Amino acid sequence: MELSILNQAGEKTGKKIKLNDAIFGIEPNDHAIYLDVKQFLANNRQGTAKAKQRSENAHSTRKLGRQKGGGGARPGDFKSPVRVGGGTIFGPVPRDYSFKLNHKVKQLARRSALSQRAKDNQIIVLDAINFDAPKTKAMVEVLAKLNLTGRKVLVVLPENNETVLKSARNIERTNVTTVNELNTYAIMNANTLIMLPESVKAIEETLA
Repeated sequence: MELSILNQAGEKTGKKIKLNDAIFGIEPNDHAIYLDVKQFLANNRQGTAKAKQRSENAHSTRKLGRQKGGGGARPGDFKSPVRVGGGTIFGPVPRDYSFKLNHKVKQLARRSALSQRAKDNQIIVLDAINFDAPKTKAMVEVLAKLNLTGRKVLVVLPENNETVLKSARNIERTNVTTVNELNTYAIMNANTLIMLPESVKAIEETLA
């Protein structure tokens, strides 16, 4: 697949870039994408939810009523789960939600996600993104000229660029990442990917 390289004004530069079909042209594996996204979200869960059980409640253990003759069930102490303020039955406890996923499956998932975006014509390649200083207005103008205003956009840079990062961080639904930090969730969560030729080359070297 070949894509035209645009400039910051959204105009064609006359140059084209060829995408590696082994990375951007495979048949997307939906299950691999599902597993990788599931792992990413699970690994980011804190898992700190906690409810006090019967033995952890700070209440008296005094028996509330006599064993017989009350006309109802045998009353226990105030910690009983059936009473308001008592312990919680099978309540949540701190746990680790993370799980492992094979490296090959994760690579397949990223290739599948990139292929899906390429298949849907949702990848834009710019020759460069240069700003004299960090300005949100400058990034907003670039997105407007690319007809991406209000859409979920992921800018993929070959390496960290503080000027671009600071220019985009206050724009809603726009994120900036580097090739090293690119993951399946970020790709699938964006409607459009903006890349540089160097970004494409680095991705192909990483996933080849």
